[in-house]
Amino acid sequence: MAGSSAKIESMATEEEPLISNLDLFLFTLIAGIVIYWFMSRKKPEPIPEFKKTATSTRETSFVEKMKKTGKNIIVFYGSQTGTAEEFANRLSKDAQRYGMKGMAADPEEYDMAELSRLSEIENSLAIFCMATYGEGDPTDNAQDFYDWLQENGEEDLSGVNFTVFGLGNKTYEHYNAMGAYVDKRLEELGAKRIFDLGMGDDDANLEDDFVSWREQFWPAVCEHFGVEALGDDSSIRQYELKEHTDLNMNKVYSGEIGRIKSFENQKPPFDAKNPFLATVTVNRKLNKAGGRHLMHLELDITGSKIRYESGDHVAVFPTNDTALVIKLGQILGVDLDSVISLNNLDEESNKKHPFPCPTSYRTALTHYLDITHPPRTNVLYELAQYASDPKDQENMRKMASSSPEGKALYQSWVLDACRNILAILEDLPSLRPPIDHLCELLPRLQARYYSIASSSKIHPNSIHICAVVVEYETKTGRVHNGVATTWLKNKTVVDNGHKSTVPMFIRKSQFRLPFKATNPVIMVGPGTGIAPFVGFIQERGWLKEQGKEVGETVMFFGCRHENEDFIYQEELEEAKKKEALTGLHVAFSRDQEEKVYVQHLLRNHKEDIWRLVHSQNAHIYICGDAKNMAKDVQTAFYEIAEELGGLTRTQATDYIKKLMTKGRYSQDVWS
Repeated sequence: MAGSSAKIESMATEEEPLISNLDLFLFTLIAGIVIYWFMSRKKPEPIPEFKKTATSTRETSFVEKMKKTGKNIIVFYGSQTGTAEEFANRLSKDAQRYGMKGMAADPEEYDMAELSRLSEIENSLAIFCMATYGEGDPTDNAQDFYDWLQENGEEDLSGVNFTVFGLGNKTYEHYNAMGAYVDKRLEELGAKRIFDLGMGDDDANLEDDFVSWREQFWPAVCEHFGVEALGDDSSIRQYELKEHTDLNMNKVYSGEIGRIKSFENQKPPFDAKNPFLATVTVNRKLNKAGGRHLMHLELDITGSKIRYESGDHVAVFPTNDTALVIKLGQILGVDLDSVISLNNLDEESNKKHPFPCPTSYRTALTHYLDITHPPRTNVLYELAQYASDPKDQENMRKMASSSPEGKALYQSWVLDACRNILAILEDLPSLRPPIDHLCELLPRLQARYYSIASSSKIHPNSIHICAVVVEYETKTGRVHNGVATTWLKNKTVVDNGHKSTVPMFIRKSQFRLPFKATNPVIMVGPGTGIAPFVGFIQERGWLKEQGKEVGETVMFFGCRHENEDFIYQEELEEAKKKEALTGLHVAFSRDQEEKVYVQHLLRNHKEDIWRLVHSQNAHIYICGDAKNMAKDVQTAFYEIAEELGGLTRTQATDYIKKLMTKGRYSQDVWS
């Protein structure tokens, strides 16, 4: 039977054609349907983007770009708040005064493995302006470059000339760690340092440090390459003004950070270049009394697909005070609603505009430019030419010089007096610069970061902020209001029938609860330093409710007066009642004659602290002021380790340092 069926099958194979008419018909029909579907389906609408370069693909070879544009100096910057980028732009501009051509470059945009090829360009030099962020970390845009330096031990950079200027803050544990690392690592890989590492301290006078380093750096460059300064100290414009008279307003930026109309047509993923407009659902004052304003805000992130963890930071993009913007327009006699573009004179530059263009002067001064910080010396130098009074010109140039007299004048008249650009224009009536040049020189208004005061386990669709409004009188009698905190304070839940919104994104942090919930946690956070710990306590309570075993959770909080600014008192006491918080110790610094701070409470509970840290693998978290509190708290831990661990001060210091290395002593501090 099997044999006969095989025979029949064989005969059928011989007699039938390979493809029957029916098969051919079906194949043609299906192919026709597929082709019709492809031809007729709606094409996705193009997303309008920031104006791109003429080429569709961005040039990732900085060496090729330098060759193409005749440049021999490249200034890379690792920048978190814009200062390192600002310094890089100033150095690349300086090169023109010495007969050289420079370009500022974001290492994130280029292939840094090409660094070894820089020697192909005659008299070439790589300058690195590197800021240190967090606990000795690279800035976000320098992370890939840092990883490359670490991973490429065999790289040969011989023939590459370099110098480094680091930006840091001495109040932090790892002062200028990134600048020092890049300087050391480039030398290890064979590159030639042509000028000593510069270190700027933002706790003292970063501008002064940079100017002093720069004044010595350029003569060293001239000597190395055998060139001379051209003696041309005139202003060098980087952008040219284009005024628009009949532009479609749909093509004009109105405050968006990246994609035009992105606030009207929100599309994830949301990040620094594409922030999410979160609705303000709660904005309440936290303190019961006192002259300050401490506030708690809640931002609704429903539908954004934004995820966060306890300890992360929320970044918000504030806007400047409308009254300041109007005053600037009046003093300079301009129509703030004029629509303009500032276009880079270097057509090959990746940075086509200093801020999103086209836009109006009003939008630029409100959303994009920092008009409240005291201007840096280069701004004064460039604007001096517009002062009609020779005495004003002389003083402005003096303040921009490296002479001791000039530095002292800048320190007292600009920095100590907290004079912003508006105050300078008001106090120098002869100074009336063109507004486009002023807009070119002012730095970008930066996002502000806050430790998130909530846990996503309990509030998956809401992000909480805890902040204190910055407000003080300057030496000139003017009132200085913090840009972001004043803006946030005014974000009422409903404003003239409209819901208030805040452009925001999340920045991930290393400030994390222990992986094992059984590890005890010691939290030290006076004032608004309590913010991340509100989230930590919520999360530990949630874990407990899930039936998980949770280690001891101890909070050391500090404020001025129990009856005024004991913020989150109800929440903390409720957590204590539910045993989500096993220890709550509060220092009311001004409720008695002798001031009591959190470090004093740590010493008072030294036996418990030492037991948790030394015997139970507790994790320690510090949040708040870096300059005094964090140092005093660290000293208290040294003293506890000395006294109860029988260690010398050196051993106690090493003990705490090892905890830091293991991730058991974490700090989220600011100065």
